[in-house]
Amino acid sequence: MVAGDDGFDRYRPSAVGEMLRDRPPMARELPVFETDLAPAEPGALFVDWLVQALEAGVLDPQVMTLSTVDADGVPDARVLVLRDVDAAEGAWLFAAEADSPKGRQLALSPMAALSVYWPLLGRQVRVRGSVEAAPPAVSAEEFRGRSPGARVASLVGRQSEPLGSLAAYDLAADEAQLLLDADPELVAAGHTVYVLRAAEVEFWQGDPSRRHVRLRYTRTGLGTGRIAWTSTLLWP
Repeated sequence: MVAGDDGFDRYRPSAVGEMLRDRPPMARELPVFETDLAPAEPGALFVDWLVQALEAGVLDPQVMTLSTVDADGVPDARVLVLRDVDAAEGAWLFAAEADSPKGRQLALSPMAALSVYWPLLGRQVRVRGSVEAAPPAVSAEEFRGRSPGARVASLVGRQSEPLGSLAAYDLAADEAQLLLDADPELVAAGHTVYVLRAAEVEFWQGDPSRRHVRLRYTRTGLGTGRIAWTSTLLWP
């Protein structure tokens, strides 16, 4: 933005802006989203799209952005790994340390949003809903199924705290590895599997001509124990 002669701000792209404008997104052939053929439940459609992303060779298709809010209502977001999907329950599962910033934020405000974007297919999925911690036995089982490196990192803990040097982390990781070697069944104390029960799920299929297709599912019967969904097309 630059100031014009009339005193109002006007837009003049910087070198970065020019570079971005010369690289329009989705300038390629993309899948067609036949919404008439979409299943009645969003979980089933998400799994179908996830499988297609895997088959298409999308890198890290299970990586998603988790958004929460802190005690002041300020939004926060970070990238993490989707651990599972319960299509029948409309639930998305991820894991985190209970004492991490995201864990503390979820304890204060147990609502969150998930978003995933698969660039190769021009597809985006947005999920919003309430979050609850799974039973400790579920979290322990999920932890033991992780790779050794992931378990060591969780045992190190102290996520997002100031770190004096990378050497300090390496030392803590070596100590955690010794603990794991001594007890392969060891579980990090704060490791928690979280379950996001979707209230809304939106599927977005990009189009090179900007005729994007958006389909939103909304859960009905909230609080009654009955799971049902309505779907609505949205303007791009």
